[in-house]
Amino acid sequence: MNKTISINLGGFFFHIDEDAYQKLTRYFDAVKRSLSPEGRDEIIKDIESRIAELFQERIKSEKQVISLTEIDDVIAIMGQPEDYKIDEETSYSSDSSYTNTTRTSKSKKLYRDKDNAILGGVSAGFGHYFNIDPLWIRLGMVLIVIAGVGSPILIYLLLWIIVPEALTTSQKLEMRGEPINISNIEKKVKEGINEITDKINNLDHQKIANTARSGANQIGSTISDLFISFFKIIAKIIGVFIIFFSALALLSVIVCSLFMIFSSSLPNSYIFNNIHTPLDFDVPMWIQGLLFLFSVGIPLFFLLILGLKLLVTNMKSIGNYFKYTLLAIWIVSIIGITYLGVQQATAIGFEGKTVKKEQLFIQPTDTLHVRMQYNNYYAKSIHERANNKYTHDENNKEIIYSTKVRVHFLKTEESQPFIQVERSATGKSHKEATSRSEKIRYNFEIQGNRVNLDNYFITAFGNKFRDQEVNVYIYLPKGTYVQPDESVQDFDWSDNDFFDLHYSSDNYVYKIEENKAICTNCPKEENDDDDESERSENMSIRLNNKELKINVTEDKVSIEAE
Repeated sequence: MNKTISINLGGFFFHIDEDAYQKLTRYFDAVKRSLSPEGRDEIIKDIESRIAELFQERIKSEKQVISLTEIDDVIAIMGQPEDYKIDEETSYSSDSSYTNTTRTSKSKKLYRDKDNAILGGVSAGFGHYFNIDPLWIRLGMVLIVIAGVGSPILIYLLLWIIVPEALTTSQKLEMRGEPINISNIEKKVKEGINEITDKINNLDHQKIANTARSGANQIGSTISDLFISFFKIIAKIIGVFIIFFSALALLSVIVCSLFMIFSSSLPNSYIFNNIHTPLDFDVPMWIQGLLFLFSVGIPLFFLLILGLKLLVTNMKSIGNYFKYTLLAIWIVSIIGITYLGVQQATAIGFEGKTVKKEQLFIQPTDTLHVRMQYNNYYAKSIHERANNKYTHDENNKEIIYSTKVRVHFLKTEESQPFIQVERSATGKSHKEATSRSEKIRYNFEIQGNRVNLDNYFITAFGNKFRDQEVNVYIYLPKGTYVQPDESVQDFDWSDNDFFDLHYSSDNYVYKIEENKAICTNCPKEENDDDDESERSENMSIRLNNKELKINVTEDKVSIEAE
């Protein structure tokens, strides 16, 4: 029958038999003798906490008594004092360290690391747990916040509350996954003592230096410190802005680049109709996406790193190898972008056009009617617009369909009105541009005093989109009457100083005067002040193909028929 003793170890009560108690006491005495006086009490306190933790893992109930078996197990884990005796000028034996590490390896435990924290130490703790630099965890959280995915701030606050802080030396070792034995506990405690000693020594030296300074030097130093502190705060604020905007821009570039890369698997019709830009290169879309990602994304990445360095002073470098690799990729991407830019500039460097002119044989008393018409095979309304659209014609041939048609009403000195249709395009040379313009198919018809213009043109898909457009110029001599249809409104590109088309009605008739087309039957509110004053003095009305000219003076009104 053995005698039991109640002990308080690391803040916990245990029942231990007398033989085990004596062996444990001898163990602690040996540990104390093996330690140097510096930091001995704190090391012993951490060792007691660790041993108490090991006892709790091994007893099944509060009434269980700790025996020699449990003592031997704990000593096997913690190690013998003579195996881990540390002096100031000696270090561990590589063989014994390897043996102990192998014997006492322990899985990591998640704690918050306040020693390397920016806020609560959550990211630093996860960095230790997953054995990665906490910087990447913080960077990931910043990107998630910018992207607006979930509630990372709320999650961070919850982790701050739930995850315990590593306070004791044993907890800090456990957080890093290092064996919690006498050797590591003593090493960790001494590291902390050395840090404190360095701070005290630096403080003492600073006090001595400050004492030696004169009053003027002390004031100057204080002002200098204030300025330095102020600029550090400004630098951190600038760092926050740089991180926010560069991360947002980098995320946008990545999304756009991935879209371009994966869109290469889409059919040509979808790319042309939905992703079409003036940069119509022969290079595949996925190569363009990669060049865009590297040429724009790499500078934004370095800008993001700059912002992080302004915010985190002790941030580790990304490494010269990685840095120079990104620089080389960026230079290659810039060369590729430059090549594509030169290629695009030469592709649209010259403009060519094809001109077709036809006379309009109408009587002086006739009114010229102009209307736009559409093809219901390509559109279902005159108002449907498509500057460039990939589709098929009636013969199922691939074509580019466009409504980029512009109508211009102009004055001519010739006796008869005429219509001039100009088809234009761009190309690598004037000859190529002219040839591409000739391949534009555009139709119009003249029926007496009526002109019907197509509101669209088509060209073969192989001609690509090279700024193809059609301009219709209707030249009218002085005294000609013209009535545009409502369908002309969306296509009228006339100079408003000469021909100001009123959109409220298509019943208005315009007469070509010397310097301006005058609306003959518009209400007052449709005209500006100058037109109103002009009509008040000399107004023309057309009735039954006869022109009635009304002259208004201060004392009489005269009406003449022409």
